[in-house]
Amino acid sequence: MAKRSRTKARESQPVEGAVGPRQPCPCGSGKRYKACHGAAGGVASVFVGRPFEGMPSECDVVALRELVPAATAPLTLAEPDRQGRSVQLCSLLPMAAPAMVRDSGQIWLGMQVQHNFGDPARDLGAVLQKALATDEPGIIGLTDPPGEGPRLQDLITDERLDVTVHDGFDYWIADVEDTSGMAAALEQANEAANPTARLTTVEAAYWTHVGTKEHLRWVMPQPEDRLLDALARLHAAGRDDLAPGSRFVGMFRAHGLLAPVWDLPVGTGPEALEEPAERFAADLAEALADESPLTSEQRAARNGLANRQVTIR
Repeated sequence: MAKRSRTKARESQPVEGAVGPRQPCPCGSGKRYKACHGAAGGVASVFVGRPFEGMPSECDVVALRELVPAATAPLTLAEPDRQGRSVQLCSLLPMAAPAMVRDSGQIWLGMQVQHNFGDPARDLGAVLQKALATDEPGIIGLTDPPGEGPRLQDLITDERLDVTVHDGFDYWIADVEDTSGMAAALEQANEAANPTARLTTVEAAYWTHVGTKEHLRWVMPQPEDRLLDALARLHAAGRDDLAPGSRFVGMFRAHGLLAPVWDLPVGTGPEALEEPAERFAADLAEALADESPLTSEQRAARNGLANRQVTIR
């Protein structure tokens, strides 16, 4: 019996890089993988571990989806809209809408939405197509899996995104003449938005103030194993501090990318992080290029870092 049990256990082990059936589903539903995207006859084939790969500014797109409360970025369509309408990517829209066609005809795409059909890039592509197919202002929804079709990165150019981080959600009404009746909802949304700023010396690094703490959350594009090795080298050498009193505390894993997180002393602010972040990026590039085996100290650091990962998507 013991032998059969051991054999069964070995056979049930997930392959490297895969999701175990009893692990949390990477889609963020809170269910086990076997009861969600890994369910027999379910939508397992739909789940995409790195949905925004190949998209310009992939790391910023992931940040807008998971970390940044209020931000926008214009998108350029690969095939310009026949009516000359523009498209804007938004971290969050009113009521977490997937998309909106504004009175001006401009199309807004929302990153932070209620649904999750396994491939957010395909969801965004389907919503954008629906918005482009209508002239009527209003909310564009997505209530059913979109099926096959182009993903967002198939519909836009490969230009890098120009991300603007906002203090709140006043951009929701920037093009609205009659704002009566919106004040209460807007005030509530603004109160829930933590102050956030994007660093200018590096890509996809966002400072935020959360209650009594400040953090830097930095989405990075490198493959997870290589990035963990490089971070371990820097951590073991004591070269992963960004400011006096800062502390590298762990990482988020979102949409196939890692986002290292630093705790910062209150009062640090984003400006003080610009030069240290640029220096850290150079040190990280050097560590990524180092192909020598990890030392025992570095391996211990790597194990500690691996245990401080939280998958949010």
